[in-house]
Amino acid sequence: MADIIDGRAIAAQLDEVTKAQVDALLADGHPAPGLDVILVGNDPASEVYVRHKIRACERVGIVSRKHQLPADTSQDDLLALIATLNAKPEVHGILCQVPLPEQIDPALVLGAIAPNKDVDGFHPVNVGRLSTGTGGIVPCTPLGVMKLIASVVDDLTGKDVVVIGKSNIVGKPVANLLLDAEATVTVTHIYTHGLADICRQADIIVAAAGAPRLVRGHWVKDGAVLIDVGITRIEGEDGKTKLVGDIAFDEVQHAAAVTPVPGGVGPMTIACLLSNTVKAARVAYGIDKNVGNDFPGGPTRPMFTGSGSIPN
Repeated sequence: MADIIDGRAIAAQLDEVTKAQVDALLADGHPAPGLDVILVGNDPASEVYVRHKIRACERVGIVSRKHQLPADTSQDDLLALIATLNAKPEVHGILCQVPLPEQIDPALVLGAIAPNKDVDGFHPVNVGRLSTGTGGIVPCTPLGVMKLIASVVDDLTGKDVVVIGKSNIVGKPVANLLLDAEATVTVTHIYTHGLADICRQADIIVAAAGAPRLVRGHWVKDGAVLIDVGITRIEGEDGKTKLVGDIAFDEVQHAAAVTPVPGGVGPMTIACLLSNTVKAARVAYGIDKNVGNDFPGGPTRPMFTGSGSIPN
């Protein structure tokens, strides 16, 4: 029987650390870290996500500010708001919820957020520093994946890891983090041939394809560790809908450990967002030179905090 990696419990532990860091900042006379969330339009799912993030901020003592803009907001107006937030010292993290209306270019918006306030880790500067192992803010879901793996694997050196999915949001950054931790990484995607055979060789599988129950039991060797990033709502045999991941959970009980869906990677994403915000505040206050990562192989070089050239 596979052990269940409890993402909710690990996220709660991370939140305790984050809250302790906030309390320490306040005790030293610093203002509480601030996270500003931008929501354009009235997408129901986005509104739910934003509410969850704001409540999570309250739990750990982060000051959250929501900027709700109408769906017809122009790209120039959104960029002007971001420029204003970039200049405010009380703002340590900026998050622009996606999807955005069609008149707005998401890439342009992500590139407009100051790299040192990009707590989602999607700015090209942070992406570049992650890919070269030179620090920067790590995207929340990949960071959560690494912490989940670290909860059951002490040393990734030489481990064979298969990452299913090559998205810029999960697959590519997870692969870079795993490489930094000295794992041997194979990244697969929709055009990969022989995926089942590739997976059978893996010590660890990170499934992030968005394909429900893609990874079957006979794809997984005994004792593997499985991290399921996918989440899809499907209709069950009883006619009711339910959430499932990319891994056929009931078929992989011969694995060493597996994350459930829901309750695995999802809670870690928000917990890592809060952690990134506090780390960004500590850098802004001159306490740290680096956002840091508390898993093996994390980047150690200073975080880029300016708007000009990247330091050597």
